Amino acid sequence: RRLAPGPVPPETARRLVRDELMLDGNARLNLATFVTTWMEPEAAILMAECADKNMIDKDEYPRTAELERRCVAILADLWNAPDPEAAVGCSTTGSSEACMLAGMALKRRWAHRNADRYPARARPNLVMGVNVQVCWEKFCAYWEVEARTVPMEGERFHIDPAAAADLCDENTIGVVGVLGSTFDGSYEPVADLCAALDDLRERTGVDVPVHVDGASGAMIAPFLDPDLLWDFRLERVVSVNTSGHKYGLVYPGVGWVLWRSSEHLPEELVFRVNYLGGQMPTFALNFSRPGAQVAAQYHVFVRLGHDGFRAVQQATRDVARTLARDIEALDDFRMLTRGGDLPVLTFTTAPHVTAYDVFDVSRALREHGWLVPAYTFPPNREDLSVLRVVCRNGFSGDLASMLVEDLGRALPRLRRGTGAGAADRRRATAFHH
Repeated sequence: RRLAPGPVPPETARRLVRDELMLDGNARLNLATFVTTWMEPEAAILMAECADKNMIDKDEYPRTAELERRCVAILADLWNAPDPEAAVGCSTTGSSEACMLAGMALKRRWAHRNADRYPARARPNLVMGVNVQVCWEKFCAYWEVEARTVPMEGERFHIDPAAAADLCDENTIGVVGVLGSTFDGSYEPVADLCAALDDLRERTGVDVPVHVDGASGAMIAPFLDPDLLWDFRLERVVSVNTSGHKYGLVYPGVGWVLWRSSEHLPEELVFRVNYLGGQMPTFALNFSRPGAQVAAQYHVFVRLGHDGFRAVQQATRDVARTLARDIEALDDFRMLTRGGDLPVLTFTTAPHVTAYDVFDVSRALREHGWLVPAYTFPPNREDLSVLRVVCRNGFSGDLASMLVEDLGRALPRLRRGTGAGAADRRRATAFHH
């Protein structure tokens, strides 16, 4: 916990650190995280070669900047932007930063429209489902925006379009639609949300834009659900973000945020640096960060192409659906989602199960090395506690079969239990993302 008096050989230092890291959980068996835990060896080599490049140095690393620009254009085309070649967007350290940037743009555009009332009398608000990722709560706290949330009701575990529209007023900077809720993996009905806001405009004149938090789903839906309307094909959608380090298939951390046009990203938020004799726009909360992840994202785009991405994402969804079927066949669980949207399944104990709860199951699976989160849903469904399995590239059908086998082995002991674990939920498996 303090620096040693002198140096040690590099191999000794590596072994000391590596030995400590052996006590971490196995990332491939971490079924809690959406973050990529496997890439092809060639990608890892490329990232190592780019680890010393600082993304912000556009002049010094112009080709890295060019790869970023190409990735933005590829995503703009994938998300049906009106003019992909002229798309406005940037890379970030992840979706959390991307959401902060999108929220800032929404607030600034609202402030321009309400310059006569803000900040003296008008307080901005942002409408979203209670199921949003915590980064949106942070945005509201950091940028002094009132968070207006739509609670869960019954078997609806994400936003209700009509309820969201009812929360909007002249001070609403935007509504967040989530393409792939982290609570259950379901897509929010972005098209229905836009339709409800269209109706609101017709009735009241209040015109509210939509941001789509596609942290995971924005890299799933274009390949597996191409007819689903959620992206820039909907005129009310002004910005979209995704995590390259989730279903973009890149190691952490890289995210992306794009705007429909330059009109939706206020110019005063953009800083410009000299790039190849021209001006390169930059918009970010972070400054220095490695270029390795951007290079890796472009590598994945080149490596897979559209058909390759579709094959990878379809295989992952197939694993999730098969796993959901096999877990349901154990007869102790009730499935909430089955991997039909995001390749994510959530389930709780069946009504007849009283000897144990989902937190006991999570602890039992941890004994076999599996990290499966158990958590309670937010208002108004705090009564519902679930287990969630996130299937990712690298989580094969064989691994899924092993998970089911280990779960089956744990059930006899769990069935003999008293359910005492339910009384100690403060020590239960945490849900952080």
